[in-house]
Amino acid sequence: MIQRLIRLAMEARLNAYTPYSNFTVGAALLTTDGTVFTGCNVENAAFTPGNCAERTAVFKAVSEGYKEFEQIAIVGGKKGEQPKEYCSPCGVCRQVLVEFADPKTFQVIIAKSEEDYQVYRLEDLLPLSFGPESL
Repeated sequence: MIQRLIRLAMEARLNAYTPYSNFTVGAALLTTDGTVFTGCNVENAAFTPGNCAERTAVFKAVSEGYKEFEQIAIVGGKKGEQPKEYCSPCGVCRQVLVEFADPKTFQVIIAKSEEDYQVYRLEDLLPLSFGPESL
């Protein structure tokens, strides 16, 4: 499943709209029932209205009625190039993931390729998070 998610994230990355940074990111989000939602980053000339690939995937899933997730694969790098570094989710994306996933079990896969990847628990990437149980 990890390689499949990475492959789907790499495919989603091709759809990224990044005329300003030329840094393309793709994500593939696995729901608890096995459905996968992909996303890419979308930039905007005003910068702040842009959206990350991870949030795009989450928002697509939620808009289709899915709210329980198991894993996400993320691939990012300069447009037209094979990723040279791992691309981890930004703080906002980590917070959005905590809203819908169990930080103790949810896996974040950051990859350069299907063979070169690292797996983290969301809890490790966002310790002491503020989630729904905090209210």
